[in-house]
Amino acid sequence: MASPNGGDDFESSLLSFEKLDRASPDLWPEQLPGVADFAASCKNPITNSLPKWMAELESEDIEMLKELGSLTTANLMEKVKGLQNLAYQLGLEESREMTRGKFLNILERPKK
Repeated sequence: MASPNGGDDFESSLLSFEKLDRASPDLWPEQLPGVADFAASCKNPITNSLPKWMAELESEDIEMLKELGSLTTANLMEKVKGLQNLAYQLGLEESREMTRGKFLNILERPKK
């Protein structure tokens, strides 16, 4: 075992006073091309501000997103099928109303 004084000598012998020039591309080559450019473009610190698309959402929209995110795959598929059926029903109703408007002549352009 080394004496307490000898331990300090051993630790000081491990210190290195070598100066490395980190600016040299030869010593520190870029591992992945383009990473440095990407990192430079992302220098903005991460903030707690919401993304633009989320800033326009109302509280009802956020609640719906949370609800949809908590559904299982089967429940989500059932919800999608329900939306498809609703879209189909709305298309049929629109078709009926357009036909009705055509028969009532409310869609004709006025003659000049």
